[in-house]
Amino acid sequence: MTESLTATHFRAHQQVVEAALGELSGRVEEVARVMVSALRSGGKVLAFGNGGSATQASHLVGELVGRFSNDRAPLPAIALASDPGTVTCIANDFGFANLFERQVQALAQSGDIAIGFTASGRSENVVRGLAAAKARGATTIVLMGAAGLVNGSADYLLAVPSASTAHVQELHLMILHALCIHIEREFTK
Repeated sequence: MTESLTATHFRAHQQVVEAALGELSGRVEEVARVMVSALRSGGKVLAFGNGGSATQASHLVGELVGRFSNDRAPLPAIALASDPGTVTCIANDFGFANLFERQVQALAQSGDIAIGFTASGRSENVVRGLAAAKARGATTIVLMGAAGLVNGSADYLLAVPSASTAHVQELHLMILHALCIHIEREFTK
């Protein structure tokens, strides 16, 4: 009997989770500590990505400004793809490649966190946003897939060990939830 498509997808997901557990759990905890330190020092989180990655960035911001599971004070965070007026203005006037770079130049300061999401690792606007954040003195974090970050760099790289966009995005959600668990624990004491 042939396994269903759903079961096949779930089993492949399980394999990626197992691989990521060994490769990423310590790094995720380190990134969480860095984020807590920045937020405690008055920094903010700028999160960005394209398509599904934009929704991951927005999800993270919602968990920080709202709450993950515990009532606590809101934490400062902005999703850079969430304002259609700003997004379309920059894309129209300066080009889509400048989308996050321009916003980061306007908003990032030393002590902030810039976190980019790119399943492919090749999103030019994410790479440029991270570079702009680094130039402004912000700590840079990228969540990506196994291909790594092409033509760019970040202070903290969280690479999901998969080339499947679906599995990379699924693990990005797990990672952002793990970050929220750590951050919320520190801010609800």
